[in-house]
Amino acid sequence: MQKKGNKYGTHRVIEPKGVLPQPANKIDNNMDEIWDNEILIDVKTLNIDSASFTDIKERANHDEEKIKQIMFEIVEKQGKHRNPWTGSGGMLLGTVEKIGDALVGKTDLKVGDKIATLVSLSLTPLRIDKIKEIRADVDQVDIDGKAILFESGIYAKIPDDMSEKLALSALDVAGAPAQTAKLCKPGDIVLIIGAGGKSGMLCCYEAKKRVGITGKVIGMTHSPKSTERLKKLGFCDYVFAGNATNPVETMEKLAEYTGGEMADVTINNVNITDTEMTSILCTKDTGVVYFFSMATSFTKAALGAEGVGSDVTMIVGNGYTKGHAAITLELLRESEKLRNIFEELYA
Repeated sequence: MQKKGNKYGTHRVIEPKGVLPQPANKIDNNMDEIWDNEILIDVKTLNIDSASFTDIKERANHDEEKIKQIMFEIVEKQGKHRNPWTGSGGMLLGTVEKIGDALVGKTDLKVGDKIATLVSLSLTPLRIDKIKEIRADVDQVDIDGKAILFESGIYAKIPDDMSEKLALSALDVAGAPAQTAKLCKPGDIVLIIGAGGKSGMLCCYEAKKRVGITGKVIGMTHSPKSTERLKKLGFCDYVFAGNATNPVETMEKLAEYTGGEMADVTINNVNITDTEMTSILCTKDTGVVYFFSMATSFTKAALGAEGVGSDVTMIVGNGYTKGHAAITLELLRESEKLRNIFEELYA
């Protein structure tokens, strides 16, 4: 008979006791037996959080063997893949191998279903047996391994009308366009920082839908390649390249595009540190900043806003909002341009 587990997975926490799996320093990743409210997953691909993988690649000097070593060490030490420097994880793609007794009849999953987990690897019990391939340009790592999805864990079944890799790449950032849909309204000026990346492109498309012809979507990119790509997609009214760690220069550029009005909504999708003040200075006092980036420092954002006398509302980038998986996959169905660029870059 299977042991009775806690809904949130606290039964897997080794230390410190009493905390949830995400902040825990070490969790149990033994996959020989599962608890009655767990789902065992045969893992195919890890989609590492962009901020996390950028950090790991830099620490490894972009050497594949060193990247593998760092990943193995993270999981060996913690029982999960939570980057110790950024605190972030990612998500995974795999096949349901076993369903705990207490979940039988309570879940729509069955053994053999292909799913993407929509909870962070920073709280997911994970065992990596072998790293088969690293696709560093898209933050994906193919492995042989196992993982546990807790009773409270959310997931998405891989749809029949798109490839696994395509669905995974979009679901990895599903919270960003879904939150964009909630935050943007007709007539808004929307600034998207990191607009040429995966979450950025989805947010640009969704923002333009929401603000309509009376609003503006302004995309800030980093590289010449991402700038040209975003311009060709045609989702933004203006696209400009800049350094998101230079707040005053970026603020001045945005003032030119908006006639000094600045942004009603700023969405930060970058994977580097020190972009908090750029987001704040580019946003009206009555506006909203959505920090989707896992490289964001709450301290820098809060004290920085105070320091410049900004009354902007700041939202922590919760990767979950109701219906986010369905909303994001639907964007790929709606926009042929978006789907084509995602297939080209990520699938």
